[in-house]
Amino acid sequence: MKLYKITSYYLLIAAALIMGSCTKMDDFKKKYEPNGPIKYPGKLDSVQIFSGRNRVLLTGLFTSDPKIVKYTVYWNSKQDSIVTPVTRTAGVDTAKLFINDLPEGVMSFEVRTYDNEGHISVPVTLAGNVYGSLYQSSLINRGIAKAELQPDGSALINWADVNADDGLLSMEIKYTDVSNKQHDTLITSVPANLSTSLPRFKAGSVITYRTAFKPNKTAIDTFYADYQDHSVKAEVTSIYLSNTGPFQRSSFDGRWGTLAAPWVTNAAAKNKDGGTNGGYSSDGGGTINWETWNNTPVVNGIVYQATSSPLPAGTYIVSFDAYSEVQSNSSVYCVAAAGGNGIPVLDQLSTALGYINMFNGANVGATSPNSREVKSFTFTLSSPQVVSIGFLGNIVGKGNPGSYFTVFNIKLYKN
Repeated sequence: MKLYKITSYYLLIAAALIMGSCTKMDDFKKKYEPNGPIKYPGKLDSVQIFSGRNRVLLTGLFTSDPKIVKYTVYWNSKQDSIVTPVTRTAGVDTAKLFINDLPEGVMSFEVRTYDNEGHISVPVTLAGNVYGSLYQSSLINRGIAKAELQPDGSALINWADVNADDGLLSMEIKYTDVSNKQHDTLITSVPANLSTSLPRFKAGSVITYRTAFKPNKTAIDTFYADYQDHSVKAEVTSIYLSNTGPFQRSSFDGRWGTLAAPWVTNAAAKNKDGGTNGGYSSDGGGTINWETWNNTPVVNGIVYQATSSPLPAGTYIVSFDAYSEVQSNSSVYCVAAAGGNGIPVLDQLSTALGYINMFNGANVGATSPNSREVKSFTFTLSSPQVVSIGFLGNIVGKGNPGSYFTVFNIKLYKN
């Protein structure tokens, strides 16, 4: 009986404490919730931020709470915001909001919804990247590994490989065809082994192209590198030169002769037949040739032709197929010079646009003909002009048959 009385006593004390706590909690609610319990509207679900150029696109879903009437997006430490009305339907509704005029960099955003009674949801916070002039200035056009005119008249562009994560989308190419028609071609990018064929390409012209990028796969805006020109290597020999091999003769006496027009041969080049012929040989079907048989030297002998019209500004390659056998104090140069009045002699070579010495240590003093070799040099024009292209020879004798060189053809490329 005594134990029963003690237990009842403690139960009465516990009940009193509980009643006192409830009274205090009710007092707290009355103080801080005078209008009843706080209500939170349903928050925006599946919120995403998509990057753009000085802007972002915010999307989300309203999946519950039909009482929502608007939502607010805050950024810049809540100093900036946009309020957007919402008209709910019976199903799932979508939020889609462009936020413009943002600075470049990482931005944090906070989204809250509001119901028709003014209640505010818990916040949804997330960050997104904004791209602008800094990203734009970092863009570089996709490299071109090779660009060459093909025998069928097309231009073949071999693109440099790129990283698949570089965000590169496409290349836009502008070019002119042989009918002077302008083309604008869009090439979808693949990271490796990409080639593009441009049909009926106008030899000597350039392509102009730019590259499109997206900073990430879900970005809403496309960025472009600046347009740039790129040359297409094209053989333009037939456009500006003629009688380029096998070479045709003007005069002929058995084996030796002089080159037919438009080639010009100076007197010093005519070391055969008593000064009548020189610079041409019937060998190989018609070649440019000097030979110092029985010590008949050639001193500043020149054969050249001027381009039929001014070459456009750009870089050019002169290429020729030749072999030779000479003494060490002999020299033959292939030369390009400005103007249509010829190429300079040996002590004025510094005035040339470009040149190459045909002879090197491999064929100086050779006792048998060297194998044929294609040699070349480049020159660059800053403005259109006529150019003289030809050969300058200073060849000493070497007994029988003497020193000699032979050129089978000459070609001109625009790079």
